[in-house]
Amino acid sequence: MSPTLGWYGLGSMGLGMASNLQKHLQSQNLSALHYSNRTLSRGNSLKELGAIPEDDFESVVKKADIIFTMISDDAVLDEIISKATSVDSVTGKIFVDTSTVHPDTAASASAKLAQHGAVFISSPVFGASAVAAAGKLIFVMAGPANALEIARPYIIDVMGRSIISMGEDVRKSSLLKISGNIIVISLMQTLSETHVFAERTGLGTAQIEQFISDMFGPVLESYSKRITTGAYAPPRGTPPGFAARLASKDTGHALAIAKEHNVRLGSVEMALGRLERAREYAGEELDSSAMYGIARMEAGMSFWSENSRQE
Repeated sequence: MSPTLGWYGLGSMGLGMASNLQKHLQSQNLSALHYSNRTLSRGNSLKELGAIPEDDFESVVKKADIIFTMISDDAVLDEIISKATSVDSVTGKIFVDTSTVHPDTAASASAKLAQHGAVFISSPVFGASAVAAAGKLIFVMAGPANALEIARPYIIDVMGRSIISMGEDVRKSSLLKISGNIIVISLMQTLSETHVFAERTGLGTAQIEQFISDMFGPVLESYSKRITTGAYAPPRGTPPGFAARLASKDTGHALAIAKEHNVRLGSVEMALGRLERAREYAGEELDSSAMYGIARMEAGMSFWSENSRQE
C-alpha cells in the first residue's frame, strides 16, 4: 500500500508546495494529504482540494507515514520534533523538513528522531513562493538512502524540478542551502546597487533590466523585477516572495558559520545590515529584496519607489 502523507507549515512557500502535493495524490487516486498549521484556516484552499485538516502537528504525525514540514526557523523545528517524539510510536516514519535551518539543528533533529526509530531527511529548497506554486523548486536532500528513494516520487514533477543529493549527512544539505543563499543575497545586493546607480545617473532601469535578462537569463531577471516592480515592499496584506525576516535569519546562519571557519563574507554582512535597517524602517511586510530601499535612502532618495507601496 502507498504511504499516507502529512504536511505541517502553510506559509507562502508551504501552501503552494502542499497544494501541488495534494493535487498529485488526488490525480493518482492515493490517500489524501493530512495537514495542520498554527493558523488552521490558512489551509482552507488546501481543504477545498481534498486534503484533510488536523487540529495539531501530533495528529498529523499519528495519521501519516511521511511527514513534510516547511517552517520558519530553527526554534520551530526543535519544537515540532519534540512534539513528534511525544507521540506513542513514530517507528518507521519519515520526516522531511524543507526549511532552511542551521546544520546543527538538522543534525539534532535527526538524532532525536533516530532514538525513537524514525528517520529525518534534511531537504531545504531553492526558489521563492511563485516557484513553489509552480512546482519548480530545487530540493537539496540528505538522509538515509532508502528513505530518500521513498520520498522521491512525491517531489520530482510534483513539488520540484530537480533533487541535489547530498548523501546521508543531514548537515551537508543545510550547508549547501546556506552556501546558495550567500550567492542569492549577494546578487540581490549587487542588483539593488546597480538599479540605484542607474536611477541616480539618469540612465534609468528599463535598459539595465533588459541587459540583465539578455546577458544573465530569466532567473536574474526575476530577481531584478522584485526591485523594479516594487515587490520589495508589497502592499499591506500581500505576502512577499521571500520574507525579509527569513532572509535575515538565513543570512545570520551564513555569517555565524563563516565566523567559525575564519571566512569573511563582506557582501553578506552589508546585505544583512541593510535588511535589518529596512525592517526597522518599514516593518516586517517586506521582501528579501528590501535592501534596495535602504540603498535608495543611502543615495538620498525615498525608501519607497513609484511602484512599491507608499508609506
